[in-house]
Formats: sequence, structure tokens, C-alpha cells
Amino acid sequence: MGGRRISISGPMDMQAVVNNKNSYAQRRHIANGQFYATGDTVWEPEVRTSAATYSASDDDKLTNVGNIANIPVGSLITGVGVGREVYVRSVNIAAQEITLSQPLGAATGSQTFTFTRFKYMLDFSGFEQLTSLSFSDVEFQCNNKASAIMLAKTGTVFQVRDCYFTRPKYRGITSIGYGCQGMLVDRCQFLSSEGGIAAQNRVSIAINANANDVKLRNNRASQFRHFCILSGSNSVVSGNHFFQGDGQPNGVRMAGLVLALRSCNATVVGNYVDNCFIEWTNEREVEPDYVGGFGFAGLSITNNVFLCGDVLDSFAWIVVKPYGTGHRLNGLNVNGNLFRGVGTVIRQAERIDTSHNDMDYGNMKNVYFSNNTFNNVLKVTENPVVVSHTQATEATTWQIPGAGILAFGGEARGVDAVVATDKISNSSNVAQWNMPYVKHGQGTNNERVDLFWPTAVKGKVNVTMRMDV
Repeated sequence: MGGRRISISGPMDMQAVVNNKNSYAQRRHIANGQFYATGDTVWEPEVRTSAATYSASDDDKLTNVGNIANIPVGSLITGVGVGREVYVRSVNIAAQEITLSQPLGAATGSQTFTFTRFKYMLDFSGFEQLTSLSFSDVEFQCNNKASAIMLAKTGTVFQVRDCYFTRPKYRGITSIGYGCQGMLVDRCQFLSSEGGIAAQNRVSIAINANANDVKLRNNRASQFRHFCILSGSNSVVSGNHFFQGDGQPNGVRMAGLVLALRSCNATVVGNYVDNCFIEWTNEREVEPDYVGGFGFAGLSITNNVFLCGDVLDSFAWIVVKPYGTGHRLNGLNVNGNLFRGVGTVIRQAERIDTSHNDMDYGNMKNVYFSNNTFNNVLKVTENPVVVSHTQATEATTWQIPGAGILAFGGEARGVDAVVATDKISNSSNVAQWNMPYVKHGQGTNNERVDLFWPTAVKGKVNVTMRMDV
């Protein structure tokens, strides 16, 4: 582009520009310039409503879609039970079918859906496949009029680096299918136009992705509703700063990073998560009850800085939100993070969002929550956790609570060690050398570990207990 500014007075259909091709397999690169949105009503979204049917047996389609010829490819789908960021990938007018970017979630049956087609400065949705398309040193100056980039239906290794996405009206980078496979977003700035709006009232989202192997590295995103919604697996989110605060006292905060897949196999490392949180859900599942598989598995959250200020004390930085019954954690590592509240003492850094269902605390596995630093956080939680217990009077049963200490408010399901840290003595103050046996999962909420001694004794022990097996 040679440093030029190109004014765009309406959405650019990039496939229509070439006209005779609907796929490219070789690298194409656009660099060093600015796209500048001008105009007014031409950028207004198209909104349609149509009745359609959704079935669990064919969860990537809408069928019997009324008025289907008027529904544009690339439309955002909303309706009762529909998960976030589900788009129209293709339209089959003859069959009255729409192919979806993701399963809708708990939306089976017939209902009236809303289809909203945002307008993008560069719209690649007309391409069936684009591979190795890249941008560098480009500013997308959306001027609170346009969205920035819509990807092709399929493709691999789309890349943006050292780019600015400035004041997009609704979306920064949108994937309507699998054109985001292996997507690389590096050292980019995403600057919202909604900084003066309460966080819960914002509508703009910087990035969404449906496919696997996405890498978001060293980006900065300011005051969107969400920084990114990732629906694929094997993602790397590293070195980003995303912040979403507002000026509201006791303000509501929205998720910065949404992981919308149970077995996500993702790593979130070295980020600055500022006045927002990481949300892990299974909102795409048509039949959300747990019937097998790994559960909520394969997430590593390490060496991040988590900050919040002027929020409700119920705020948490790591939120697991299960849809359906019977879900469990099975492979979560939260290690080496810094959690800090400013102006508010937060109850707990992590929580289960029970808006739809709670989790099965009796089946947690492979959860590691350790070596974190907490400031202005009421409950310093760990797993496993070492609990120091002093028994001042002789008893054959010592009750040792783990409530409020174990991560996610979990049950005391296991004991790794019992170590006497002082003399264990009987009523005659004579040292006793017996070892106790242990029962875990005691108490009304299974939150306690009991030690059983052959005779009544007192003393002091450290018990290493855990909320998983």
C-alpha cells in the first residue's frame, strides 16, 4: 500500500473484486497503509427474522428456514438458547437450509431467529477458501461505522501482525466458518469505541474463532464487550493485555476471553487480564448433560497478572460455566498467577457459575491450583492445600475442615500426607507414636477430613488435602 490511506465508502466484497476465483492457495500479503471508513447508512447492519427448525441430530444446520433468500451469508444468529458468535456459513435456498459456523447450543425445536449481518471494510466471506492471507502494519480505521475483517468460509493460517483495529462498530475479526484454522494474531491493537459505555452494555467483540490452533500473542485490546471468543481447541493465548473496566461504582465485568469448548487443550500464559475474566463454557452443546468424555479438560492458566477495581465482591477472574448436569473438571492447571483487587476485597479468585447448573464436585480430577499470589482476595485457595491443625484437647477423632481453602469450593476428596509437626501426646502428656487413619469427604458438604487415632491424643499436624483425585 506504500503508506497510503484508502478511503472506503462501503463494504468491500473481496471475492467480487476478482470475480473469477473463489479460492486462493498461495500466500497473499497486504502491508503498510490505512483503510479509512467513510459514509453513513451504508454501514448499517441488515437485520432479518425468520422461523427455522434446529435438531440435535443435525447440529450444524437450520432447516425449514422461512424467507431464506433474504438471509445473507455471514449473519450473526441470535435466539432463545443460542450461544454467542454463531454465524451463517452458507445458505442453500433450494433445500431451505442454513449451514452454521458452530452448533447453536440449547435451541432445539422451532423458533423465530434473528439474523444480523454486520458490514465489514474487507469482506472475504464470498471465498470458499483462502490460505496464507496476511496483513502487516495496516490500520483499519473503522470510525465507529464499520467492522473490520470477515474471513473466508475455510482456509488456514490467516495472519495479522502489527496492525491497528481502531473503533470498530461491532466486530474486529470475524470467522463465519473455518477460515480461522491456525490463525495468527500478533502484536496488534484493538481499540474499541465503547470506552464510555458500561461494560455490560457494550456490543463490540474484537475476535472470534471457530477452528483449532489459534495463536493470540502480544496484543492489546481496550474496552470491548469481549476480547476473544475461542470455540476451537489447542489455542495459545500469550502476552496479551485486555482490559474492560468502566467508570461505574461496583461495576459489572464481562468475560475478556471466552473458551467455548469443554476439552479445549488451551494454554493462557503471561497475559494481563484487567477488569475482566476468563470464562470456560460448553454453551455450544446441543445435548449439554455430561454422558462421557473428558469433561472440562485441558486448560493451563499460568503466570498471568489478574487485576480488578471498583467491582462487586462476587467478581472472579476464572469462571467455569457448565451447561447441563454432571460436569466435572478433569485437567486444569492454575499456577504462578498474580490476583489483585483494588478498592474491593474479592471473595475468591475463581468460581463455578451456577446460572444453568452446578458441577459434580465428587468427580473432579487432575486439578492443580498452586503457587499463586493474592492481594485483597478474602479466600486464598489452593489444590492441593496444606492445612495446619492444632488439637488442644485429647480426642480419638480430629476434624479438619477444608471449606474455603480448597479451589472452587471443592470437596475434601483425598489426602496426600499427614505429618505431625509437634508432639502427639495422651492425657498423661506421654508421646504417642501411632499413625491415624483418614476418612475424607466428611461433614454435611463433604468438606472435611477426619483423623482417627487408637487412643485420645492432642497435638499438631499438617494435612495435605485435595478436592480431586
